[in-house]
Amino acid sequence: MSELRNYQSRTGQTQSATMIDEGLRAYMLKVYNLMALGLAITGIAAFATFQMAVSNGELTAFGQAIFLSPLKWVVILAPVAMVFFLSFRIHKMSVAAAQTTFWVYAAMMGLSLSSIFLIYTGASIVQTFFVTAASFGALSLYGYTTKRDLSAMGSFLMMGLFGLIIASLVNLFMASSALDFAISVIGVLIFAGLTAYDTQSIKESYHESHSSEMAGRNAIMGALRLYLDFINLFLFLLRFLGNRE
Repeated sequence: MSELRNYQSRTGQTQSATMIDEGLRAYMLKVYNLMALGLAITGIAAFATFQMAVSNGELTAFGQAIFLSPLKWVVILAPVAMVFFLSFRIHKMSVAAAQTTFWVYAAMMGLSLSSIFLIYTGASIVQTFFVTAASFGALSLYGYTTKRDLSAMGSFLMMGLFGLIIASLVNLFMASSALDFAISVIGVLIFAGLTAYDTQSIKESYHESHSSEMAGRNAIMGALRLYLDFINLFLFLLRFLGNRE
C-alpha cells in the first residue's frame, strides 16, 4: 500500500512538473513574441519617419521639425517618460491597455531612432541588426538554460548602468572621443549581461498559480525589459559596426 502511495505521489509530481514546463514555455513564448512585435513596430516607425523627413537628400519641413527644432527634445524624451509611466502604472492597467501602451511606446521609440538613418548607411544598420539579433539570441538562451544564479551579476550590472548614464551625460559637455569609445565598450558589455540576467529573472518570475491577468501584465513587462536590452545593445554595437553617411 505504501508503495502504491509513493508511486501515485511520484506520478502526481511528474504531471505537475510537466504542466509547469508547458506553462513556462507558453509564457516565455508570449514574452518573446511581444518583444519581437515591438521591435517590428519600432523598425517600421523609424523607417517611415525617415522617409517622411528626407526627400531628395534634403530635410523636409517635417524633418526639420523633428530633427532641428526644439520639438526634437520631445521626440527624444517622450519614450523615456512612457517607460516610467508603463513601469509604475502597469499593475493598475488592464492587459489590453498595457499592451496598447507598449505598442505606442514602441512606435514613439521608432520616431526617436529614425535619426540613425541620417547618420549611418542602411546596409550597416541592417548588418548590425542581424549581429545584434544573433548575439541577443545566444545570450538570452544562456540566461534561460543556465543553472547559475545571475542575481548577483544583475545587481552589479545595474550599478554599472547608472554609471554609464552619468558618464554619457558628462560626455555631452566634454565631447571626448576616448570617453565615447569607453562608453560604447562598457555599454555593449552591460546590455549583453543584462540580456542574460533579465531572461533568467523573467523565467523565474513565472508561477503557474498566477491569474491570466497577472501573467499577461508580467509578460508585457518582461517583453519591455528584453526590448530595451535589444535596442540598447543594437545602438552600442552600431557605434562600432555602423558606417557613417
